[in-house]
Amino acid sequence: MHVVEIPDAADARLHDFRDLTDVALRRVVEPENGLYIAESAKVLARALAAGHRPRSVVTQPKWLDDVTGLLADVPDTPVYVVSAEVAESLTGYAVHRGLLAAMHRPALPAVDAIVRDARLVIVLEDIVDHTNVGAIFRAAAGLGADAVLVSPRCADPLYRRSVRVSMGTVFQVPWTRLPEWAEAGPQLRGEGLHLAALALADDAVPLDSFARAGHERVALLLGAEGDGLSARAVDEADTVVTIPMSGGVDSLNVAAASAVAMWALRPGR
Repeated sequence: MHVVEIPDAADARLHDFRDLTDVALRRVVEPENGLYIAESAKVLARALAAGHRPRSVVTQPKWLDDVTGLLADVPDTPVYVVSAEVAESLTGYAVHRGLLAAMHRPALPAVDAIVRDARLVIVLEDIVDHTNVGAIFRAAAGLGADAVLVSPRCADPLYRRSVRVSMGTVFQVPWTRLPEWAEAGPQLRGEGLHLAALALADDAVPLDSFARAGHERVALLLGAEGDGLSARAVDEADTVVTIPMSGGVDSLNVAAASAVAMWALRPGR
């Protein structure tokens, strides 16, 4: 195992892990360099199980044995051992989840490749909050969705916070990016999916009624926090669906709404 102790946060070998709190910077740097950051042993284990390749790992002495155990099948991966003070200086926050791993991004699959046999597909339009994206992936994994598709302007599912909130389930649910709606709508319908937009509308069908209709294959469209789905997304939908609410509340957080809808539409229900 290639283990190196590094006493200085300015060391060039730690470049991939520097300034992780700068969201705008990481959203640019990670996709361009073909990297993402996996945080914690559980997340790294799921990434490795999915066939993703690590470029390097940063850890602290007390977690070194756990890290080297995880990397037994990729022993050439550099493991940089730093103190807690160096880790915090490097990243801008206290690293307490055991490790950070710089991972090579896998190539995204084609849309048709991951929806061809899918019965429930989740479509995220312009959801910019990484926490919500991660939570939706976790719900998708736990409630049996077959795939997730994200719009061109949706937050990166492999951004560190998304991966962490998802508990690494972003690695087990197939996903890819959609083109713009002019191409995406016809493509999804061409794959035999019924497009259901989760939105507020006068003609919206209650979720339970839509579930009873028994559509064999559904693409569930979810919109951004606050504004919801765009008018174009709603226009592309075959059905507008709503979750009936009470108590003067008109809607749920998008991650909570996704879980409710996935439960109602889960395959094999």
